[in-house]
Amino acid sequence: MSMNVAYKGPGDCPVVIPVFPLPGALLLPRGQMPLNIFEPRYLAMVDDALRSDRVIGMIQPDAEAGEQPLAPRLYRVGCAGRITQFAETGDGRYLISLTGISRFRVEEEMSTTTAYRLCRVSFDPFAADFHARAGEEAVDRAGVLRALKDFVEANDLKVDWAGIEEAPNEALVNALCMMSPFGPREKQAMLEAPDLKTRAEVLIAVTEMELVRGSGSEPTLQ
Repeated sequence: MSMNVAYKGPGDCPVVIPVFPLPGALLLPRGQMPLNIFEPRYLAMVDDALRSDRVIGMIQPDAEAGEQPLAPRLYRVGCAGRITQFAETGDGRYLISLTGISRFRVEEEMSTTTAYRLCRVSFDPFAADFHARAGEEAVDRAGVLRALKDFVEANDLKVDWAGIEEAPNEALVNALCMMSPFGPREKQAMLEAPDLKTRAEVLIAVTEMELVRGSGSEPTLQ
């Protein structure tokens, strides 16, 4: 089942949303995130979302805030997505796809009787997220492609270079960030980057640092 996304600004989005804490999961505006849902509490979350506005907030647990296995502390910034594809499997799982709408800042976690967590959020700090391809002209596309080429060669990977060359800057940068194999802190830095240009710079810097670590050499000061 496919569905459309139609949010045009912060005022269109719900202010209380269910959140799905998932380490290393990065959703960005207009990005596509497939999810395999099998835990009962998150099956219930999807059921409830489908009955309302179909919005779920992806957010990372903050591992540095201390161990709280039942309700780990969350980073303050996540990204809301709308369920745009949904299918049930024969063994009780849901296969869904979220399309990123906008980042949000958590204002407070709500007391709730649901098994999943609810947060009151604000989209206002990220109003630019609702405008597709905003800031594309400022992206160092050559730098992004250079870092990607070096990473691909160092890890003996195969990529669809034709598709990459055709991708607009926003789609390119956000897709590479979402697919990147980096850790939660690096993913959060990409998420919280104030604009597309800065997100691309973070992606380049993290990729270069990973290449240095992988080579076993020490970085040099220029």
